[in-house]
Amino acid sequence: MKYHGTPITPKAQIARMAGRNFCVSFARPDNLAVCLSIGQSVMLDNGAFSAKTRGIPFDLRGLYEWLEPVLSHPHWAVMPDEIDGTVEQQRAMLATWPYRREFGVPVWHLGLPIDYLLELCDRYGKVCLGSAGAYWQIGTPAWCGRMDEAFNAMARTFGRLPWVHGLRLLGQVDG
Repeated sequence: MKYHGTPITPKAQIARMAGRNFCVSFARPDNLAVCLSIGQSVMLDNGAFSAKTRGIPFDLRGLYEWLEPVLSHPHWAVMPDEIDGTVEQQRAMLATWPYRREFGVPVWHLGLPIDYLLELCDRYGKVCLGSAGAYWQIGTPAWCGRMDEAFNAMARTFGRLPWVHGLRLLGQVDG
């Protein structure tokens, strides 16, 4: 399923996209109201990557206040994560999640151990793939190799691939 990143301008363009799926970031919530009203579903991104690249602190409390009035089916949110963090830091961020598990999807960063990816898939059923650290640049040979490792491990472990969502990967999708 494709999620179109926002903000999208001009207003006429986003109006033409009615019925599609959107990604609205806590870091740039400009189009949230319109996406909720015209979208098939909205993925609510936690904005951690934007905070990291801008060199500003991640506002966990603000994220949860932002999610509270809008987090319901069919919408879902990317659970808080620590960009370039350790497995222990990721687990600590996930432990802060105050909502039902079905509304949140954890992030596995490609630089973390494959075993942690498999743990997340088993525990949550759905996982976002984050390109950060040594694998921040999407499409490079190193990134492609790591993605191969991840998908091969999921296929070996689960038989059928779990539901995964690639963050920042819309440009990698054909069609």
